Amino acid sequence: MADITAAMVKDLRERTGAGMMDCKKALGETGGDMEAAVDWLRTKGLAAAAKKAGRTAADGLVGVAVKGNRGAVVEVNAETDFVAKNDQFQQFVREVTEIALETGDSVEALLAATHPAGATVKDVLTGHIATIGENMNVRRAAVLAVDPGVVVSYVHNAAGEGLGKIGVLVAVQSSAPADQLAALGKQLAMHVAAANPLALDEGGIDPEVVERERAIAREKAAGSGKPADIVEKMVEGGVRKFVSESTLMGQVFVIDGKTKIADVIAKAGKDLGAPVSVPAFVRFQLGEGIEKEVGDFAAEVAAAAGA
Repeated sequence: MADITAAMVKDLRERTGAGMMDCKKALGETGGDMEAAVDWLRTKGLAAAAKKAGRTAADGLVGVAVKGNRGAVVEVNAETDFVAKNDQFQQFVREVTEIALETGDSVEALLAATHPAGATVKDVLTGHIATIGENMNVRRAAVLAVDPGVVVSYVHNAAGEGLGKIGVLVAVQSSAPADQLAALGKQLAMHVAAANPLALDEGGIDPEVVERERAIAREKAAGSGKPADIVEKMVEGGVRKFVSESTLMGQVFVIDGKTKIADVIAKAGKDLGAPVSVPAFVRFQLGEGIEKEVGDFAAEVAAAAGA
């Protein structure tokens, strides 16, 4: 076997953009032949995948999965909505979400986990990047578990079973019958998808966000010409309104348009004959927080034709 030096690996990596370990393996497989190693990487799709890594992936799918009293939600991004409709991509998102049930919130642990195909999730993802032809990434994952009780999932704008643009998990804790808890949980999950609460309750809101709202309310109230004590009451009233509208427990239930979620849960406990609580929820909306690139499609086509 040829002696593979660090300099050879570095050279191959610079030429192809592939990962260091992939370059080392390619040189080993080809007896140190640089050109053959380049071809080996291209054959495996590794060089092509690396070249796509710089492109923005803000589309894709959110997947949800529930097993027993444990649920997972995962966001897997691609560059275009077209790929989100690809059967291969959809199956990958389902598989990754099922794996996340075991690996938890860590994306690093999820990527390192063994995929049903036998390779790591990261390696399988790299293969899909090469065959589908777009940059993709597993962006985030979250897992909820509750005992006793149920975890209920919901997807909005569904693209398939357990796949959509918005994925929600709601944990409902109670010793009441699971089927009745699941019915309540489904309604709450639909509410979360529609109302997008920032937190479960006031304690979950970033204090800086509250202070920013207080400053805005004070600026609005200052122009009212009212006495200082009245202005302060107006400010605190504005802050309370913001907190109520921004937290799950304070929001008005979208199903009936009049009852606060906290009261809906309290009533459910009375109706079911056992205390009911919602200790946590998760809401993933596809692409939220990602700055999408705005490009000139016609210019891209012309550039490609010229190349």
